[in-house]
Amino acid sequence: MKSGSKNVVLAGMMVFAVVALTTTGCATKKYVQEQVTATEERVEQHIDQVEGQVEANQTRLGEQEKLIKANAESVASASQSAKEAYERAIAAGELAEGKFVYETSLSDEDVSFSFDKAGLSDGAKAALDGFAQKVKGDNKNVYIEVQGHTDSVGSEDYNLKLGQQRAEAVRDYLIRAHGFPVHRIAALSYGESEPVADNGTREGRSQNRRVVLVVLH
Repeated sequence: MKSGSKNVVLAGMMVFAVVALTTTGCATKKYVQEQVTATEERVEQHIDQVEGQVEANQTRLGEQEKLIKANAESVASASQSAKEAYERAIAAGELAEGKFVYETSLSDEDVSFSFDKAGLSDGAKAALDGFAQKVKGDNKNVYIEVQGHTDSVGSEDYNLKLGQQRAEAVRDYLIRAHGFPVHRIAALSYGESEPVADNGTREGRSQNRRVVLVVLH
């Protein structure tokens, strides 16, 4: 090859190399910029997701605080025996949500727990039927403590046993007639220890002969 022709070829090759390097450099810079932009977008999306999760968690915490406050207020306004039932259920791990729901009292005035008797009258059964329907309509997974109470006639030991018999009569009826799970309902006697009226009067003794159903969840 002649010297002139050789120089022309070399010059052409050098120009091609410069153009190739320049083109590759531009392509590399563009690629890097695209990757940076894509990364920034992913970071922004992740930040948005995290902020959304934080807001959702704050909302849930706020709702839980409201529920806890409402439950604390309902427990505070409950009777002493209902509070004790709540504490027993919490300690035994019986509750799904640790909530006090309500309490219902079936007194002799309403359902005729006769003096010295534990059997359920027709009125008592009708009242328990209504109670069962309400519980099933509200929440099937509640825990119920049935508390038996008596008047003060007789010895403390005897009244404790009578209160237990009354509580068990109610518990057994709810299990047999309405299918309440055995492990979700307990019977306990307070005997004469928690009067709600004066045992010195006939009317007061009638009010004290009662069964209290404490509903927890």
